Amino acid sequence: MISRRRLIHYGALSAVLLAPSLAFAAKDPVYNSRGIAIQGYDPVAYFTDQQPRKGHRDYEVPHMGATFRFASAENKALFEANPDKYAPQYGGYCAWAVSHGYTASINPHAWTIDNDKLYLNYSLSVRAQWDADRANRIKLGDQNWPAVLDR
Repeated sequence: MISRRRLIHYGALSAVLLAPSLAFAAKDPVYNSRGIAIQGYDPVAYFTDQQPRKGHRDYEVPHMGATFRFASAENKALFEANPDKYAPQYGGYCAWAVSHGYTASINPHAWTIDNDKLYLNYSLSVRAQWDADRANRIKLGDQNWPAVLDR
């Protein structure tokens, strides 16, 4: 029979051994902060206004486990009609990071539309690096996505 003390020891040891595997559990398919995608920015506005615009709680759509917000009812309707057109590539994770085989957060002001697809980056300086070799970065990102979610 195992003593209570030894049982507690084994329980604690199991928790320590399992913790690293939990830390590397699969990431959400859409990068979000408290369930909100693109830090609350409207994905459609990047296409229609050619600039980031903050979305409103009044215009929200759940998509792939995250909530997207929109600046207007019209933008919300456009997204609902064709979310694949407007949702950011690589789940809204930093495109440069995904092209290098990992994920990173984004700055909604570090964005690019290429071939009618929205790409987001960690920062303006990272976007500049990504832009310098964009075609290759997109090719690598496409190869790495969505496997990077499991890393």
